[in-house]
Amino acid sequence: MTTPMPAPRPTPPYSAPPGAWLRSPAALGRATVVLLGLVIATDLFACYADWLEMDVTGDLADGVTGTDVIDRADRADALYGIAGIAQGVALVATAVVYLCWLWRIRVNAEVFDASGHRMKRGWTIGAWFCPVVNLWFPRRIVADSWDASAPWGSRSGHAPVNAWWTLWLLSLLGDQYAERSYRQAEAAAELREATTTMLFSDCLDIVAAVLAIVVVVLLTRMQERKVRSGELPAPPLG
Repeated sequence: MTTPMPAPRPTPPYSAPPGAWLRSPAALGRATVVLLGLVIATDLFACYADWLEMDVTGDLADGVTGTDVIDRADRADALYGIAGIAQGVALVATAVVYLCWLWRIRVNAEVFDASGHRMKRGWTIGAWFCPVVNLWFPRRIVADSWDASAPWGSRSGHAPVNAWWTLWLLSLLGDQYAERSYRQAEAAAELREATTTMLFSDCLDIVAAVLAIVVVVLLTRMQERKVRSGELPAPPLG
């Protein structure tokens, strides 16, 4: 009696490019999520500082005087400045770890599907720092990695990626407009209007950070699941 040969395991249709090999993104993904949580915490603190600034500048615009309102204005200005510094530190720390995670994701995605990327690998980092193209290149890189990391033979939509990127851009535009308005403000009413815009921008940033966490978690899980499936090209030798 002849023992039947086992059916060959299906493999992905594309081979890995030179210099690309699989490494788990799980640890970097967890670190990115933690730091995005820190961004959310600093944004919440900034919203509180914005609200205090709005409250006191509203009183000043209404003609309220006295040492009490002056003391409140000093405290609000101090918190406003501290919140800005905290946001900047959290953003820089998160950006460094996020880019490390995204690089790992992109290299893995090239192993899964070397032909499904519209941008060269170097743009994974460079796209964030080049004016104008940084408005859409990073989103394209994440979307291509998302497609390559989806289960074999399927193509999931980009709803989480699109939602995150849209909110991120809106928060950036709102932040730039609010900062410019704040620097140019001369009257208390103008300061209050600028701070109101900043509060709106900080709220948008919170939502964008939450959506960024969703994208990081889902994309990391897709890659981990695909690695565990065993349906991968052979790693390069040497």
